[in-house]
Amino acid sequence: MQVRKLTLRKLSAMMREPFETSFGREELKELVLVEVETAAGAVGFGECVAMTGPFYSSETTETAWHILRSYLVPLLRDWEALTPADLRQLPERFKSIRGHQMAKAALEMALWDAFAAETRTPLHRLLGGTRSEIPVGISVGIQADIPALLRKIEGYLAQGFQRVKVKIKPGWDVDVIAAIRSEFGDIPLMADANSAYSLGDIDRLRRLDEHRLMMIEQPLAYDDVIDHVQLQQQLQTPICLDESIHSAADARKAIELGACRIINLKVGRVGGFAESLKLHDVCRDNGIGLWCGGMLETGIGRLHNIALTALPGFNLPGDTAPSARYFEEDLIDPAVSFSRPGFLAVEDLCGVAERVRRDRMERWTRVSEVVKPTEVK
Repeated sequence: MQVRKLTLRKLSAMMREPFETSFGREELKELVLVEVETAAGAVGFGECVAMTGPFYSSETTETAWHILRSYLVPLLRDWEALTPADLRQLPERFKSIRGHQMAKAALEMALWDAFAAETRTPLHRLLGGTRSEIPVGISVGIQADIPALLRKIEGYLAQGFQRVKVKIKPGWDVDVIAAIRSEFGDIPLMADANSAYSLGDIDRLRRLDEHRLMMIEQPLAYDDVIDHVQLQQQLQTPICLDESIHSAADARKAIELGACRIINLKVGRVGGFAESLKLHDVCRDNGIGLWCGGMLETGIGRLHNIALTALPGFNLPGDTAPSARYFEEDLIDPAVSFSRPGFLAVEDLCGVAERVRRDRMERWTRVSEVVKPTEVK
């Protein structure tokens, strides 16, 4: 497979409802979309999960566009993929560019997607997936008050979601979790702090132990591992690391130090499918809990998450909810939906292009540019 051209697009779409975490509130979904066309005429897509502001990570939609356009696309000059092994070597090709994992992931995943289309190989099989369906959890943002939160959770449980994750922050934590336990009993429940706490909050975080949570996700700083070791030693509840893990090497070090018992793998955060496969193997080989996180993706990113989650090492329900959770209409048709309550089917899709609604993509597009690896300076 050789790349003939790429199309970069900046897209915007209103979300069905705002989504609030400890670092902000998102109402408008803005993203960079990468479309790859091969010399044989196959098409692949990759979705960049960077946000408009540097809140979850240092990357933004603007930085991703710049890095893709000016630095990553030129690295594909004279590149070709004859086997899946060539796709696994893409991180090596991109290593001269430090950081910018989400930009790298968008391009890398588009190339995997195009290879699946050109070779007529279902993407999940190309990645090594073995499952025909995956269990799905739900992530619930911070609400106006506890009664509003309980109503949300009640509705999601009725839909069949396999576990509930609630966002927490200082002042919206212990009482919230206690209210959920009182209302719904022993449901699978986890809390996501998005780095909202410090070691000075150990006593407060320890109070969550009595509520038998599946995990507390990223309670301390986004770039920390060492303090999480100290915190995990004082908590019964497993710590799950998210923002701290940018590679398989990061995962290995965190596990060896005892900083966590579970890892949330977000493909964009670690730079794409190839690094995700390495991280998956690290967790599987060390008996670490693993699940696939979400970044409010459109259906393109959701289909990619589903394909990855078909791998056997994912042993906890992920965050890839049906499209209707966030959007009135999606970039794909049919949209991602339950195959049965709480489960998504892993479909034999040879790339996602056959599901993309180009009319909607064009309607969402604010800016687009066609680039060729041989022409970028």
